[in-house]
Amino acid sequence: MKWISTLSDAPTLPQALEAVASATEQSLKGQKPDLCLVFISSNFLPGYESVIPFLQARLGPRVILGCSGGGVVGNGREVEHHPALALTAAMLPDVTLTPFRVADSSLPGLDVSPRQWHHLIGVPPAEQPQFIILADPYSIRIENLLMGMDYAYPKASKVGGLASGATQPGENALYLNTVCYRSGAVGVALSGNIALDTLVAQGCRPIGKPMRVTKSDRNILMELDGQPPLTILRDLFMTLDARDQNLLQHALFLGLVMDPLKSHFTHGDFLIRNIVGLDTEKGLLAVGALLREGQTVQFHLRDAQTSADDLQQTLATYASRSGRGQLGGALLFSCLGRGEFLYGHSSHDTRLFQQKLGPVPVSGFFCNGEIGPVGGTTYLHGYTSCFALFRPLYVTAPASAGSGAVAVQPASQPPLF
Repeated sequence: MKWISTLSDAPTLPQALEAVASATEQSLKGQKPDLCLVFISSNFLPGYESVIPFLQARLGPRVILGCSGGGVVGNGREVEHHPALALTAAMLPDVTLTPFRVADSSLPGLDVSPRQWHHLIGVPPAEQPQFIILADPYSIRIENLLMGMDYAYPKASKVGGLASGATQPGENALYLNTVCYRSGAVGVALSGNIALDTLVAQGCRPIGKPMRVTKSDRNILMELDGQPPLTILRDLFMTLDARDQNLLQHALFLGLVMDPLKSHFTHGDFLIRNIVGLDTEKGLLAVGALLREGQTVQFHLRDAQTSADDLQQTLATYASRSGRGQLGGALLFSCLGRGEFLYGHSSHDTRLFQQKLGPVPVSGFFCNGEIGPVGGTTYLHGYTSCFALFRPLYVTAPASAGSGAVAVQPASQPPLF
């Protein structure tokens, strides 16, 4: 397994394409890649259609997948607000790649047989696929797609993001093999000698204590532990320092515990959702998620330092349990609200990733929504950084000295996030 990540911030698309293709060719040394992942800045909107013919002619990959973004990631850098093009080429021996495209009109109902989803995606669950998914936020019910894929492939990891940079429908690009689509979703299923580990850094920390939802109506939070949620927030406000009091007024979120059997909660146990409205007269909150009575929740805050600490803890935990030597490459799907907007400088998450896990090739883009699992279910997130980490599922080594035989040895198993 070999991954090559290149990036160009040349001011014109022809220059950027030539730069990334030439750098990739030098590393490939005459070989053709199995998979090319391309992420293109929205500054190059007029030239979106020219990308795939160029890459097909120069590199001849088996599969091309990619999309447009408000910023791109490649070769250890994050480039925002400026023209840039990121290209990753991967050599994936003993890996089967199954590309797929889904239009909103082709989405099956959520109550159909999983076989309809298998037919739509084009790969049976027996192949144990893992998925990269890219979608246009204007034109597909992405949460329906994710729920359906979780239903049809419950053991598969799914990671990706929503294309960004467009100001109206039809302006995003989704690349799949020979076509530049302007709607729907595209992706690739990977099966065989490849493992996909996922890390989702939601960038929040809890405040107060865990509480039970004692009354709710769909996404309206009406009572927590028998009290109106705004009453609880007013009491909580008085216990916080000045910095957190300020954050509570403009960076407040609700964390939903994903495992109902847990009684003690730590990092990674919560699904973070936005507070989208409030009723000051009745003391109610509107939350960006469906709630259920009896569910455990806790308020959370987010800022630059909290986001940095959360990502550092996520990466450090993974590194301590899985080691650093087996990763071939990685993808980063980060929110447009992170990066320079959050940290005040570029390449924060990419640099922290490589500090913790070594010089692993990383590419990706800044998304309009990030796709990744929490508690075994795939969600569409905001303000997160979702990493996809690729490693061989098994390695081959001589069975004994001088025997000439080959034994298959499983790669070390990382934690499940």
